[in-house]
Order: sequence, then C-alpha cells, then structure tokens
Amino acid sequence: MTALAHEAPEMTSGSDLDELLWQAWKAMELPEGLRAEIVEGFIEVSPTGRFSHGKVSNQLRQALILYLASESRPYAVNNDMNVIHGRKVWIPDAFVSPEDDDEFVTEDGLGLDARCVGLIVEVVSPGHDGTQRDRFRKRRAYARAGIPVYVLIDAYDDHGVVTLLTDPRPDEATYSCENRVSYGTEVTIPEGPAKGFVIGEAITGPPRNA
Repeated sequence: MTALAHEAPEMTSGSDLDELLWQAWKAMELPEGLRAEIVEGFIEVSPTGRFSHGKVSNQLRQALILYLASESRPYAVNNDMNVIHGRKVWIPDAFVSPEDDDEFVTEDGLGLDARCVGLIVEVVSPGHDGTQRDRFRKRRAYARAGIPVYVLIDAYDDHGVVTLLTDPRPDEATYSCENRVSYGTEVTIPEGPAKGFVIGEAITGPPRNA
C-alpha cells in the first residue's frame, strides 16, 4: 500500500496536537477502500493492500484462528478494526485480543483499547511510505503502547524477513528483544495468547527471487 500522510499545523503543545488530530480523524469520511490511522503526529490514509499483501494477511489470520481454537484459548483474531491508545489509532493487519472484549471497547465505541491487545502483526506494504510506517513509525508506536509482541512480515527486506519484537520499553519507544528470520525459516511466538504459534513458509510463501 501507499499512504498519504496529513500532518496537522504546528502547535505549542503535544496534547493539543493529539486532540486536533483526533478530532480531524473522527470527522473524516473516506471512500470505500481507504483507511485512516493516527501514527506519530500524522493522519495516514492508505488504500486496501494489493493481492500479495492480502493473501499473506489472510493466510496468517486463518492459521492463527485455527491455532487458538486448537489450544482452546479464549482469544480472537481481528483485523479491519481500530486499536486505540490515547489519541492514537491503528488498524493492524491482524491482532489478538480477548474473545470477551466488551470491557475493552472504548467509551465512544470507536474501537478496542490497546491494553487488551497481546499481539499485533503487520504485513509490510511496498513503497517508501509503507515500509517506513510499518518498520519504524508503528514499531515505535506499538512499543510506546506496551504491545507485548509485534511481528512484521516483510517481503521487501532482502528476500523476505519476519521480524519478531518482544519486551517493549514504552518510555524508550523500543523493543528490547528482536528476532529476525528469513522467509523459509520458522519463527515461534514466545509469549502471550499466541504463544507457540509458528510463522513459516506456509504463511509467508517462499523467499522472494530465490
């Protein structure tokens, strides 16, 4: 996907900027096929992903749903839903939260509070905007929110790389632990509701141009 990033005018207070972006985001009326997120001081508008992006996302979600069901874990796999942290909004390609999530719906009903999310997966989008957003801006945003596990499936890093990030440090906007594996190599989720779930070639496909 490519993104159009809309930055608010300069303001003296970070909280004022957050509120301005929040109100602008809530007032947006987007055509079908577009979505808007608030990431690090921007409203980012991006289109629905291309076929390859959607295929990997769907394979991941389907496999994760089956895994959670086989383990009898009371969690759901979601997508196309707002995850909200303060005045920040994300729409991950997949995330895991409790099946019984009523207590985590925000007061305005716009989405789920990020504190209930145990895992987020992003399939990296092509182009400079897409890669910068998923690899860097969202990585920092998810760490700030304390998302326990962040997985990037990135077909545009070398011949394809899955990056597993754990142990968030919210004050530093970083993850302490990083595990990178090439497409074709399996990586296992080490903790949280999806602990033991394996991401491998059945989800990502083979290495690119290999």
